[in-house]
Amino acid sequence: MTEQQTSGELRTRFEALVHVVAEPLHRFLLRRADADAVEDILSETLLALWRRIDDLPALATGSEVDPDTVLPWCYGVARGCLANARRADGRRRRLMQRLTLAQRPLPAAGADHTDLYAALGTLRELDRELVLLWAWEGLAPRQIAEATGLTPNAVSIRLHRAKRRLAVQLERKTRRRTGHDRGEGRSEG
Repeated sequence: MTEQQTSGELRTRFEALVHVVAEPLHRFLLRRADADAVEDILSETLLALWRRIDDLPALATGSEVDPDTVLPWCYGVARGCLANARRADGRRRRLMQRLTLAQRPLPAAGADHTDLYAALGTLRELDRELVLLWAWEGLAPRQIAEATGLTPNAVSIRLHRAKRRLAVQLERKTRRRTGHDRGEGRSEG
């Protein structure tokens, strides 16, 4: 048998399967998933069925597809695709929460730390994260390296440079201006 004949035969078997199971699978998914996601999950299910068409022994060449034989197995595939979609949705929601929290201004804990937050805002994102892991979470460079995927040496160098930039930024904001105060050197009265 040639490759074209085999491919055509697989396509015919798959189309016969889809003709029998598409509507029941659609109803199955409608009862278990958000209406917005059903079409995508059904597409994933049909793709999985196409990939695993040879795993269905009930689909013999030239025989008619028996729904009672194939539907339970297809429901199992749909359940797996539904579980995958739910896990992906959970990951997407957790990512959105993390991104939302990352965009909020840093909380002030009683005292006015606006200068500190402004100085932190001048750092690059990775450098700011290193400083926060070190200062707020109390992690050592070795632990920060594990959390970020950098080498401990790179963390130490970047952390040192970031702390130095912070110190310069904070010194600029707290340093007194040079020159005389307005009242300095004048006699009263």
